[in-house]
Amino acid sequence: MKLSDSIESFIKTLLAEDSPEVELKRSELAEYFGCAPSQINYVLATRFSPDHGYITESRRGGGGYIRIVRVVQTGSQRLMYLVNERIGESISEMEAVRLIAQLMEQQVVTVKEAELMRAAISAQALSIPIPDPLKNAIRARTLKTMLLAVARQNRSQGGGANV
Repeated sequence: MKLSDSIESFIKTLLAEDSPEVELKRSELAEYFGCAPSQINYVLATRFSPDHGYITESRRGGGGYIRIVRVVQTGSQRLMYLVNERIGESISEMEAVRLIAQLMEQQVVTVKEAELMRAAISAQALSIPIPDPLKNAIRARTLKTMLLAVARQNRSQGGGANV
């Protein structure tokens, strides 16, 4: 397991045990994992961002801390945020795949739905002779349409635990 994965897993375990919020010292975390504080910053920036459903606050200095708050959203709220704010008019295949993986991890979409979404936005599905920016625009529109369909389906099924 990579160091970044270990740090992420450790923080998520703390969040699961306590509450939707945890406060840590960057220097203590870096010492625990035997890494530079910049590695902790990297994990926070890439895996605990608002796109991942977290807000991070930090205060530097001797008494500095990092506070990570899990933003509690229903599946439908998360889907609508993604459709309206995150995806935009264009999205690369890598960004889309990462977003789908996050939705699956958060159990907003099922494994089967995620596989279908990945197939629909893949380079293979869009292997037509058009410029990449146009492919990314088609990918964004396709992903938004699929997420709206999932949101409608979840709503018609009474909302469920994750929606």
